Amino acid sequence: MTDFAFAGLGPDTILDALESCGIYPQSGLLALNSYENRVYQFQDDERQRWVVKFYRPNRWSNQQILEEHAFAQELAASEIPMVAPTVLHGTTLHEAKGYRFALFPSVGGRQFEIDNLDQLEWMGRFIGRIHRVAHSRPFEARPTLDINAYLTRPREILVNSSLLPAHLQTAFFAILDPLIKLTSELYHCTNPIRLHGDCHPGNILWRDGPMFVDLDDCRMGPAMQDLWMMLSGDRHQQQLQLETLIEAYEEFHDFDSSQFALIEPLRAMRMVHYMAWLSQRWEDPAFPRAFPWFAEDKYWEGQILALKEQLAALQEPPLQLSAPVW
Repeated sequence: MTDFAFAGLGPDTILDALESCGIYPQSGLLALNSYENRVYQFQDDERQRWVVKFYRPNRWSNQQILEEHAFAQELAASEIPMVAPTVLHGTTLHEAKGYRFALFPSVGGRQFEIDNLDQLEWMGRFIGRIHRVAHSRPFEARPTLDINAYLTRPREILVNSSLLPAHLQTAFFAILDPLIKLTSELYHCTNPIRLHGDCHPGNILWRDGPMFVDLDDCRMGPAMQDLWMMLSGDRHQQQLQLETLIEAYEEFHDFDSSQFALIEPLRAMRMVHYMAWLSQRWEDPAFPRAFPWFAEDKYWEGQILALKEQLAALQEPPLQLSAPVW
């Protein structure tokens, strides 16, 4: 299987790219856990630690990438702990042999504990601060989180995927199609703002507080998109987590409570989009190595069950904040 997107990105190309920016690695290049792009950590000749990110060709335009970078820098300038790209030779976006790349300072940290209410309170405050900045103006080039991108096009990809076993296709689409229909009816985004877009625990490092990384999926959309992935466990647990998040969030920015109704539609959209993303990227050899279960019958059988459960969740009353006790 040939990785057409990154076929020419060998060690020599990476080193030449870094040296073109005046950066001279003295350690090896440690590949980090990234699949959409290629990301490496290293130390230079001045013992400074860096992360270099090579963007997947033909995914984003230069304008979209630069808008991502500007958003990260805007947040960092507002004293929000966002890892922003470094300006070198007057720009944050560089190119070498057809590959666009950016350099970031390497930061360490431990894993964010999603079931830790104290850490969740910190997250609510910082997401509120992010959204206070984000609300000031829209993206001009970045996309919007919408039904077409997260349900309609993904369904087309799944219909044409050879990875979905033939004997499971009828059962799969028998549940996927009503889920898409109901999600489309429930999802409304009347006040989109700039978002992190992929604010899950894997994109948060903990260093005496949260450190946000990876704005690769930043886009316009509802504020709830940056909050709902912090919720886990049963309905009672999610209720407590949501109250913790929103109370802390509103110390810095107002939250529209009507968006509580978007939690399950957004979850459904992510589920469908994720399956299509894996299918679309399967020709990249990094994907079969990392997700071998995606091509197995057992995975698709599990997805049919998961979609049934999600369809049921879409029909339940949305989570709400508890009424205050006076």
